[in-house]
Amino acid sequence: MQEIDRLQQNLATAGYIADHELGTVLHLSQALQRPVLLEGDAGVGKTGVALALANAQNLKLIRLQCYEGLDVSTALYEWNYQKQLMSVRLSERDEIATTALEQQIFSEAYLLPRPLLQAITTDQPALLLIDEIDRADDEFEAFLLEVLADFQISIPELGTIVAKHTPQVILTSNASRELSDALRRRCLYHFVDYPDHSKEQRILQKQLPDLDQKLASSIVDFVQRLRGEHLRKTPGVAETLDWAAAMMQMNVSELENSMQAIESSLGCLLKTRSDLEQADKAWVSALLQPESSTS
Repeated sequence: MQEIDRLQQNLATAGYIADHELGTVLHLSQALQRPVLLEGDAGVGKTGVALALANAQNLKLIRLQCYEGLDVSTALYEWNYQKQLMSVRLSERDEIATTALEQQIFSEAYLLPRPLLQAITTDQPALLLIDEIDRADDEFEAFLLEVLADFQISIPELGTIVAKHTPQVILTSNASRELSDALRRRCLYHFVDYPDHSKEQRILQKQLPDLDQKLASSIVDFVQRLRGEHLRKTPGVAETLDWAAAMMQMNVSELENSMQAIESSLGCLLKTRSDLEQADKAWVSALLQPESSTS
């Protein structure tokens, strides 16, 4: 379909190389007004999809970063208690009636909208990114289902607020816990895997246009073999980009004769002490050889 091809081109212009399957899911999400659940290991570029899509479609990006203990008020709204308290003190001086005071301090002027409310009340089309939903608990997930079902929020003091524009919604998950069947049914699903060699090289060339093509291929070769090792934290695409940029900064023209530069820059790829400790010269040399397997 031309719409999918055009979306892929727009994403590429925004800096994200999307395959046809991902482009199809994103297109259907817009057409059917359904959330998308992107699942995959940390570092494969799930969040980047949302950032690029918002840029490509000229959507306001609203991001809710999930974490353990995230509660409804933090995600939805809070009252500006300091401003309310100040108004109460001023009312004592001006002798404002209690009923009038309550109506005043529980009005929109005293409301602090958080990401979910922002996505519903924004005056322009928006993309709501709910990042790492697997880090939130079951209770918050259940609440989120209600919001995604109707795109409206009830505030006791103000009534029901209905979305001015239905936001496009992308949820990401690192699969650290199993999400509910109800949430999965509500969403279109796409698994974001590590890119193959061709795609990862295209990403490097897109993000680092001054990177030599042969060096880019060698970097991708090395990183893809590295992902086959027994590592505590597998390097993602962001780490590949960091390392490629480091190689350029260190004026490396080819990996095969740059052992010192490689060893000194492995902190761009390996992010734990145990992974770095196994990266001795023999281990690195083996990874540089196409026919080697160190697993």
